[in-house]
Amino acid sequence: MTFKIQKRIFFFAVSTFMVLLWVPGQAHADKSSVRIEAPTQAPIGATIPITLHVSHSGNNFVHHTDWVVVKINGEEAKRWEFGMFSTPDNENFTLTMTHAMTGPIEIEAEASCNIHGSAGIAKHSVGVP
Repeated sequence: MTFKIQKRIFFFAVSTFMVLLWVPGQAHADKSSVRIEAPTQAPIGATIPITLHVSHSGNNFVHHTDWVVVKINGEEAKRWEFGMFSTPDNENFTLTMTHAMTGPIEIEAEASCNIHGSAGIAKHSVGVP
């Protein structure tokens, strides 16, 4: 190959790499965060909805929320896994689950970015009247 062709291939490769990294939202990358929405009280035997509002700037195949986990009374109740080819649909998205009340519960939820990590654990208590 001539030097001119090698130079063009190199330029094309570098340009392609830069375009792949510069996906909309990438400039404002951050840690994944989660907010819990659930009732504050529910009777024993009731099934309650638990909604997680997850936020992460720049969800794309290079940089995205990697996983979201919910723990109830310290035990993992639900986990969502994401990856390069199964990223969340939007920067802000919701995940839902239900839980049957057997007594008061402490809900903990956390989301993590595949590059920057987690913004921290969110907590919510549901008491029994």
